[in-house]
Amino acid sequence: MSALIVTLQRDKCIGCNYCEELCPSLFRMSKKDGKSVLLKSENRKGFHTARPGLECHEGAENAKEACPVNIISVKIV
Repeated sequence: MSALIVTLQRDKCIGCNYCEELCPSLFRMSKKDGKSVLLKSENRKGFHTARPGLECHEGAENAKEACPVNIISVKIV
């Protein structure tokens, strides 16, 4: 059984908003600091990781490709 793992290095976010525009089911922009928030994620030393369903794969890949600072990782395991 495959699982999708999405990771965000939030500290390096520049707040461009592409991730939320391309995959609103996984990303929101924080009103507090203007950086991206990976929904339903766990934070481990600045790496925010979520395990959404495989239906989010295309949106997550699009967000990853659009990110100008390359802080989004998408893996299927």
